[in-house]
Amino acid sequence: MAKTDVLNARIDPDVKSQAEGILSALGMTASGAITMFYKQVILHNGLPFDVVLPPHDASAMSAERLDAEIAAGWEDVRAGRVRPASDVFADILGE
Repeated sequence: MAKTDVLNARIDPDVKSQAEGILSALGMTASGAITMFYKQVILHNGLPFDVVLPPHDASAMSAERLDAEIAAGWEDVRAGRVRPASDVFADILGE
């Protein structure tokens, strides 16, 4: 058997339970998923996904930032940079 090392991590029990249920449905163990994650970290030389704040969470914006976002959106409308909502939803739904 290949040499192995032990990883100890503290995690919210509910998060652990939900994640392990999904992994089980995929036919994976938590150890297998963690190994896969570590290998992806090595391949990407960092996290294998973007770690960013949601781009338009109005509840987390300052009043000034929200005003600037609204002004930018209004400028897009005045400049004709618009699309029908049906086209946007079709793109989101992959239709």
